[in-house]
Order: sequence, then structure tokens, then C-alpha cells
Amino acid sequence: MTRARLRQALAYAARGWPVFPCQAGQKTPATAHGYQDATTDPAQITTWFTRNPLWNVAIATGAPGPDVLDVDEHGPAGNGYAAFARLHRTGLLDGAAAYVRTPSGGLHAYFRGSAQRNGHLPAHHLDFRSRGGYIVAPPSVVDAKPYQLIREVEADGGLDWTAVTALLEPQRQITPLQPRPAPARDLSHLVRWVASQAEGNRNAGLFWAANRALDADLAADLTPLATAARQAGLDDKEITRTLDSARKTRQISPDHQAEPGI
Repeated sequence: MTRARLRQALAYAARGWPVFPCQAGQKTPATAHGYQDATTDPAQITTWFTRNPLWNVAIATGAPGPDVLDVDEHGPAGNGYAAFARLHRTGLLDGAAAYVRTPSGGLHAYFRGSAQRNGHLPAHHLDFRSRGGYIVAPPSVVDAKPYQLIREVEADGGLDWTAVTALLEPQRQITPLQPRPAPARDLSHLVRWVASQAEGNRNAGLFWAANRALDADLAADLTPLATAARQAGLDDKEITRTLDSARKTRQISPDHQAEPGI
């Protein structure tokens, strides 16, 4: 058992995920520079975990490592499972490849890594770990409780944190004055607004505008919004994903209750 962490750290590295050690039983990095010391070099990893076999294993998030959605469990203060279920229903979590139970009873959902920024939605008890972040991973232990892999699936998709934020807290992303919904089948106002969005607000702006168009007409043709988003600089893959998320969101009945978390 004393070599279990070394074996798993090497397995993560073999997947191309940079790893580094944290103090035994803690989330505190055991190296001077934390996630910046993460590596896939088997020799360095072997040195770390041979010298200190009970050190915890941490993975540096963001490509080439994974992106991770952290669903917090704060006991009486609340948890992120209701928000997680809402995201699951809209299809935003379809790309998750693995789910890990955390020592607190929370959940880590692993996605394909990206260069997105880390994110935090405290009102929903959700955190997002990507570029410049890290997570502690199985078989690590904190407070005498282990991180446990509970499910792996055949998926290799990403998580669009901008779309997550736009769905759960649209006011955090849409900072310009929001236009009123255009009359049914007249998207000109929304089209002009989407085309004017700057980098950093384009995904959320398209998501918001698509929802306003669908508010007016569930059968609305969103092609003009897609064209406007392309003019603003979004690529076709991002546009398709964002519009699909908007359509799925509008299909959910307002009185639909949250499902249990995974």
C-alpha cells in the first residue's frame, strides 16, 4: 500500500497529466512552487514518492492536465449538487470522463483540459479548476478520508465555464446594458448586440441572446445569431455548443425539480 501513490502518480503522468506531491493528509503542496513543479517525468515522480510514500498526489489542471469541476459539500451551509444536476440536464456536463468522490462528500468531475481560467460560484458551491490550478486526486487521503474514483465513462469532452456561469449567474457575465427581447421572429436587435461583444463576453452574450430569442419563440431560427457570433470572433464549434445549450435550457420545465447528484 505504501507504493500505491507512486503507482497512481506514474499512471497519471503516463496519460500526460503533470503531477506533484502535497503534504501527507493535506492539500498543501510539498514542493516549493506547488503546481508549477508538476511534471510527467517518471524519475522525478519516483524520487518524490519513494522518499515520502504517504504524500498526497496532486494533478496540475488545465491542458495538458484535465479541467475539473469541483462540487462542494459544506454540510448545513449547503452543497453544489442542485447546481450540478441543473448543469447535467442541460447537457453541459456530457463531456465528463470520470467522477471522483472527495473526502468531504463532494464531487470532482474530470473533463478534457483547456486554457480557460479558474472559476468560482460560491452561491452555487461550485469551483472550476483549469489553467493555473490543481486538484488532489485518488488515492490521496485528507482528514483520514480518501478520494475515491466512483465512475469512468467513454467521453473526452470539455466543460465551457463561460456557459456554466451564464446559465447559473448570467449577471456575472453580461456587463453591458442588456437589450430587451426582440419581437418574435425579429432578431435584428439581438443580432447587432451579439456581433458587438468583445472577447471574454462572446460565449455568454450568445447564450443570453439565444435564450431571449427562444423566450419570444421556442421555434426561433437562431442562424442570424450564429452569424453574428462568428463576426464577433467565435468559431463554429463554440457557437454550436452554446446554441445547443440554450435550446436544452429552454426545454426544461420551470417546475422541474433538481435531481440528486451523481
